Amino acid sequence: MEEQVLIFDTTLAAGERSPGCSMNLEDKIRMARQLERLKVDVIEAGVPWASAADFEAVRFIARAVEHSIVAARTRTQKADIDKAWDAIHTAKKPRIHVAAGTSGIHLSRIANREPRQVIEEVSEAVRHARTLCGDVQFSCEDATRTTMDFLCTVVAAAIDAGATTIALPDSIGYALPDEYGALFRLLREHVAGTRTVRLSARCQNDLGLAAANTIAAIQNGARQVECTINGIGERAGLAPLEEVVMAIASRRQKLSLQTGVATEEIFRSSRLLSSITGMLVQRNKALVGTNAFVLEGGIIHDDGGTGPLPYQLISPAMLGIKHSALVLGRHSEKTAVRKRYHELGYTLSDEELERVFPIFCTIAEQKREVFDEDLVAILEETAVSTEEFYHLNHLQVTSGTNLRPTATVELRQKDQRLIDSATGDGPVDAAYRAIERITGVVGKLTEYSIKSVSLGHDAIGEVFVRAEFDGVSFNGRAASTDVIIGSAKAYLEALNRALAAKRRKG
Repeated sequence: MEEQVLIFDTTLAAGERSPGCSMNLEDKIRMARQLERLKVDVIEAGVPWASAADFEAVRFIARAVEHSIVAARTRTQKADIDKAWDAIHTAKKPRIHVAAGTSGIHLSRIANREPRQVIEEVSEAVRHARTLCGDVQFSCEDATRTTMDFLCTVVAAAIDAGATTIALPDSIGYALPDEYGALFRLLREHVAGTRTVRLSARCQNDLGLAAANTIAAIQNGARQVECTINGIGERAGLAPLEEVVMAIASRRQKLSLQTGVATEEIFRSSRLLSSITGMLVQRNKALVGTNAFVLEGGIIHDDGGTGPLPYQLISPAMLGIKHSALVLGRHSEKTAVRKRYHELGYTLSDEELERVFPIFCTIAEQKREVFDEDLVAILEETAVSTEEFYHLNHLQVTSGTNLRPTATVELRQKDQRLIDSATGDGPVDAAYRAIERITGVVGKLTEYSIKSVSLGHDAIGEVFVRAEFDGVSFNGRAASTDVIIGSAKAYLEALNRALAAKRRKG
């Protein structure tokens, strides 16, 4: 009989620590809801003690999630544990995640604690957490560089205090697969209490071994794996969820294990995270990269379920990557658009269809064919719930080899039409300067990227920007066949988010 491996997703916590991957509250809730559609078992929502914004994000996610366990990470201090519980106590399935460094380096250079003190602190912390919550996880940070005797002692103390899950993180990606697997095997042999709890693997990818180490751990008794969408995380990231899940699924007979993940939601989850953070996956990234299902002869199509092709381990349809002979264009009606979205896995309400269809028509007039990727980009753009202080009505630019780039921008603010012009180093810079002149708000652009979301010279370009306003970073994204217009819309979205945040602060 196959055993179940729980999938603990920490995209919203550890993943957000990846440089350039910060998310605002609306983005985190969108991502949390997608993770629930993906059917991950645990969503680590964040670190409530880190800041007031983190606390609020965890609290909102705890309320929004219906089925997955919602975990909050905390240190061993009682006040931090109480704050974690305050943030997640409304969740239908709450979990407190207590973590403490256990290696010699952590004890001497970071915590400045003696081994005896650490054991006492861990015991007290886990015991207090259990008085609040029935589901408590304890993580031995830097477990792979912790002496085996001390690791066994700390784990035994945490279990005695009431921990229900024990994690052994490879915090700097130090271990090789055989070493990491042996760590779980030896712990199970030397600590009797491990038979009553769930062991968890958490691997950093510093040497590119995170997925391999995670598989080695489950082969040696781990029954929870901690990972992130697209493998994001600090430094080189963590084990990519998609790689671990599909390794288990494709080698099910050998491993005799399974997960409850809805694999057909993997590609959509990857795309959503990329669009929110602007962190694009490399083209040859396993499973979710652009080239993952492409051979020299072209895209590998699903063959109708008759089995994998000679150079294909799994069907792209398993990940939610679908290809269709249905071609949409400027003569397509709403019913055809709704039907195609349904085939792609999106059930649109009448209200959503009314928002999407005018944008579809505009793009269809500009392009001969509208691809599936275009439809997804349109839906993602209309799903953004940013409060609009300023809306782009009109943009006109002049630029050339012997012309100084100039942009004229018309914005709408409620019932007001605001128009101004500016010059810049290029048409995008000129447009941004015109927006600054109109709004009176000056931002510092810290990141700007464009990618094509479909094929052809008339493809939709997806623009991502990150800009600082009063020292705080905000993201913006937009999709358009005109990258100058897309750039202006993306910057306006970041600006609108900054103004909304300022209003919330009063």
